[in-house]
Parts: sequence; structure tokens; C-alpha cells
Amino acid sequence: MSPTSSFSPTRRELLAATAAAGAISLIAGVSGARANGEVISPFSVSFPQDQLDDLKRRVAATRWPDKETVAGDGQGVQLSTIQKLANHWATDYDWRKMEARLNTFPQFITEIDGLDIHFIHVRSKHKNALPIIVTHGWPGSIIEQLKIIEPLTDPTAHGGSEEDAFDVVIPSLPGYGFSGKPTGSGSWNPPRIAHAWAALMQRLGYTKFVAQGGDWGNAVTELMAVQQPPGLLGIHTNMAATVPADIAKALAGGGPPPADLSPDERRAWDQLDDFYKNGLGYAIEMNNRPQTLYAIVDSPVGLAAWMLDHDIRSYRMIARVFDGEAEGLTKDDILDNVTLYWLTNTAISSARLYWENAHHPSGGFFDPRGIKIPVAVSAFPDEIYQAPQSWAEKAYPKLIHYNRLEKGGHFAAWEQPAAFTAELRTAFRSLRE
Repeated sequence: MSPTSSFSPTRRELLAATAAAGAISLIAGVSGARANGEVISPFSVSFPQDQLDDLKRRVAATRWPDKETVAGDGQGVQLSTIQKLANHWATDYDWRKMEARLNTFPQFITEIDGLDIHFIHVRSKHKNALPIIVTHGWPGSIIEQLKIIEPLTDPTAHGGSEEDAFDVVIPSLPGYGFSGKPTGSGSWNPPRIAHAWAALMQRLGYTKFVAQGGDWGNAVTELMAVQQPPGLLGIHTNMAATVPADIAKALAGGGPPPADLSPDERRAWDQLDDFYKNGLGYAIEMNNRPQTLYAIVDSPVGLAAWMLDHDIRSYRMIARVFDGEAEGLTKDDILDNVTLYWLTNTAISSARLYWENAHHPSGGFFDPRGIKIPVAVSAFPDEIYQAPQSWAEKAYPKLIHYNRLEKGGHFAAWEQPAAFTAELRTAFRSLRE
């Protein structure tokens, strides 16, 4: 690690907590910019080589279980898929490429409400760029959004016009990536993160801004909209919370779908019904017993399998990637994200967000929250559910944009960056001055 001239106590704690994972480097000799009396310190990433060597050793030494006893993926991540992933990880994958890419973007650490928050912050060269804060989810990270930074900040080089420009802020959720790890319970749940993100945008000097999110990022972004901090003009979501109360009740009861659903609504019902019956194993464990997941802290292949088994359509896309098919993600894309979790030792600290939300609830994940400011929705077909326009119109009285896309799933910005960028440009055009 590089030393720096001064650390706050919380920053010392962060560095100490992540030293074993290899590390964070606050750039030496830079005092840190100040905004509203708070320090914003430059940040770069450099993990020791022995951490990378240990990772490859552990992957190569994996003890494998027997092959699944059914055809297909009905029992979870298939042995052939995870063995192909492990082979690529141990022999061909190079984390240093991602590390170098991360360090091409301006990164920072600042303390908010007692916790160090890591974020990427790229300002556009264009005047009147619209500031946007983009939030990832689980099992994602800031790596999900890297492909959209340049098209958003430099639209004239990526098929857009100067009027489409954004200043982009991408924070790491508490307990994820390079942000600090909360040490107490009952605190860092989605409402508190939403308050922290508004404080971050204020600290960066933005008096007007928009917000975007999917997965946990959607929960945080929608709660920002509910809280209506000064300057928040509107939000965009790629995993909208629109499920009507009667639909949610019927799904929870395990009964048949209502007879009057439209085709789009019936498709959303079927997707949700399948997810609730077959796709929630990871969430149930993390909601209730996140600390039990020691195995995914000790085994990189165990961590990868846990992360791959998020939702069935994402898993099947990833399986196709390791079968050699061309998809929105590459083998290295997938391993970049898993490797970040491994090197930062955030498997359990990230899982605790589920526990915090379950024990200090901020509303159902897909329940409408009564948002009163403008909302834009991009509905990707392979998301956990593709929100119907009829549900979106009821959930968001100020719906300013809705589009059903033809391709893309849970990791939309990562999988389909061109379509995602186009959606954000269109979604917020009416909110620009």
C-alpha cells in the first residue's frame, strides 16, 4: 500500500480491515479535495501479487463434488459450467487488466455518516452535463457500470450529441468493493444509503442531479426519490418496483394468476412466480444467516458458484458464455466481478445488506413506494420480471419514459451498454434545462 500524509481514524480502520485482501491505495502526497468541509481523497487500486497467486492456487486446488443427478440446471450451477470457469480463472484470466482499467477512471474515498464510501467520479468535458449517480446491486459491483461511463460522459464520441452529456458518479455500496464495511447492525440499510448518496452528490457540489439503479441499486434509488432530497430531478430504473398489491398477495399465496391479466402482465406473473419458487435460495440464506457463508470466503470457486446462481436467465447466459457462445458478457467480464469480491473479502459483508433489509425493512422489493417525482423505466426481457407498462403507470404517477427492450437481463448496463446508454439519454432528456 502507498502511504499518505494523513488518515482519518475511519480510513485507518478501512485500510486495516482490507489489508489482508490486498489493497487500496490512497495516493501519496495528495491532501484531498475539500467540499463542504469534508475530505475527498483520491484513490487507486493495487493488489499484491501474492494475493493473486494465492487465488490461482486455491482455484486449482478446488475439491469438486459429484456431478448433478438431473439433466439441465434444476439442481443449480452445473459442474461442467463451474469447471470451465475455474479452468479459465486458473490459467488464462488476468486481474491486472481490470485493475489497470479501474485506475483509468478518477476514483475517490470520502467519509459519510461515519463510513468510508468509495466512488468513481467522471466529469464530462461538455457544458451543462447532467449529473447522475448510478448504483449497482448484488451480485454486482461498480464493474457493472464501467462500459457506460465513456458513452455517457463523452456522447459525441459515442453516437450522441453534446446535449446528451452526463457527469457520472458510481459509488460502491457499503460492504461492497472498496467502500467501508459496516460494523454494527440496524444502520446501513437502503434508506440510510439513499440519504448517504444524496449527501455525496451535495458534497460534490451538485445542486441538481438524477439517479439510476437496478437490483439493490433500484431500492436505493427509489428510496432517494421517496425522500426527495434537494436537487433530485428524477430517477431511472432497470428493475422497477411495480407489482400491484393484489398481484403480490396472489403470488405469495401460491394460487393461480388472475384471469384478467394482459399478455404482458401474465408474462411478468410467470417470471415472478418462477423466481419466487425456484430462484430465492440465495436471498433466503442472506436474509437470515449471512454469517454462515464462511465457505464462500474460503473458496473462490464456491464464491463464483454462489454469485452465478442469482437468477436463472442470467445463469443460463453465463453458462452459454463458458460454452463459447457470444453474449453480452465475456468470460473475463464475469471473472472481473467475482475476483473483485474475492480480493476485497466482501462475500459476507455484502450479503449482510439482505439481513439489514430483512430486519429493518424498507418495504417489499417489488412493492410500489409511492414515488411523486419523475420516473423512467427500461424493462429488459430477461430481468427477474419485465415490468408491464400498465403496472409502471400505476406505480409511478409521473412516468416520463417507458420502454420494453428486446434484449438484456439483470445486469443491463454490463450486458447491453449501448442500449442502456440510449435509454438514459432518452429518459432524462425532458429534465434537462
